[in-house]
Amino acid sequence: MRTRAQHDSRYENIPTFLLTLREEAGLTQREIGKILAKPQSWVYNCESGKRRVDVAEFCAWCRACKIPPANAIRRLDRDSESI
Repeated sequence: MRTRAQHDSRYENIPTFLLTLREEAGLTQREIGKILAKPQSWVYNCESGKRRVDVAEFCAWCRACKIPPANAIRRLDRDSESI
């Protein structure tokens, strides 16, 4: 039986990582949603794991948080290794 992509164990750290990036940038869900031209509910769904974020969206999220996407990927990879 196939599972939804957002339930894959390799994805499980990403929603929390997105939340952490947003909070470290001092942004509310509404504020980052406005930057990304998305509703607050979309941001909530991404951060809660109800919606999978693709690579382009991940990069846009990082830029909205003033973090180069490559740096965020390295950090995510480093943090995931310690788990």
